[in-house]
Amino acid sequence: MTQTIQHGGNLHEAAQRYGIPYDAWLDLSTGINPHGYPVPPVPADAWRRLPDSGDGFAERAARYYGAPDASHVLPVAGSQAAIRALPMLLERGTVGIARLTYGEYAPAFARAGHRVMTLDVTRAALPDNLKHVVVVNPNNPTAEHLNASTLLQWHAALNERGGTLIVDEAFADALPSQSIAAHTHREGVVVLRSPGKFFGLAGVRAGFVLACPRLLEALDETLGAWTVSGPARHAVSAAFADTAWQENMRAQLEHESSRLVALLNAHRFTVHSTPLFAWIADTRAAQLHHALAAQGVWTRFFAAPASVRFGLPATESEWTRLEAALHHAMTTL
Repeated sequence: MTQTIQHGGNLHEAAQRYGIPYDAWLDLSTGINPHGYPVPPVPADAWRRLPDSGDGFAERAARYYGAPDASHVLPVAGSQAAIRALPMLLERGTVGIARLTYGEYAPAFARAGHRVMTLDVTRAALPDNLKHVVVVNPNNPTAEHLNASTLLQWHAALNERGGTLIVDEAFADALPSQSIAAHTHREGVVVLRSPGKFFGLAGVRAGFVLACPRLLEALDETLGAWTVSGPARHAVSAAFADTAWQENMRAQLEHESSRLVALLNAHRFTVHSTPLFAWIADTRAAQLHHALAAQGVWTRFFAAPASVRFGLPATESEWTRLEAALHHAMTTL
């Protein structure tokens, strides 16, 4: 039996484990924006009709992400669908993946017959034996970020070997200038994007793969028709068009991220952060995670290295609750 991959947002599990009712929790276990985009009412046709690939959805995504054009964009049912399917479409070889990153990639490549090797992202040059590389940028959960020039240098090296660079930019919307989406016309560059994080729309299960048309055609054939529902297309299209909301939200997330970092710094933690989450590596991480959970504050714990990821509270009362819970937890460590 394969081991279940752990994710944040597993609040029912927390409620059962700690005996605290589901509705009584403060869930900070994901990096999803707690200030979700206010989706306008869904037109009746979005429910009644099958999704239509000629509705301009891919074109809107290409403009928002800065892809070359719509032929380089494939809408999918969340990044998860692509993560499972892409390894089967790539020539088998050794794939480099960071030791602590989004946990779905390594098992997906292993199932498809690739050899998975730990990638040290601090190295300027790639090992000669790597065929493919997966980078989550910024990384989830460590918040580490690689600049575009480094990624494109890696792609050049992989391209000479007939390999592929996959860059997961699920958390890049708050920092759009750091994306390499504009380079997806290059053979062997694949970028995955998810509107669920920045727009707070994880429940719509929509994502996008940006790459050369040849690979997208193969992926589309593998995944089949109607991967993104009509209501999801409506919600994401509205969010893409609302540039004022995007600008205001980026400023708000920057402010709230700084507040979270300051709160954790005040308790003498070294913090790494993106605008959507903060991460601390500390030998007391397991005890901290447990002490907060005992008070109904759910964070994401990682065992290796021992670390905790915090999402953003949504309201002032949630900030007050986190501050109080953190202060109490620190007295027990």
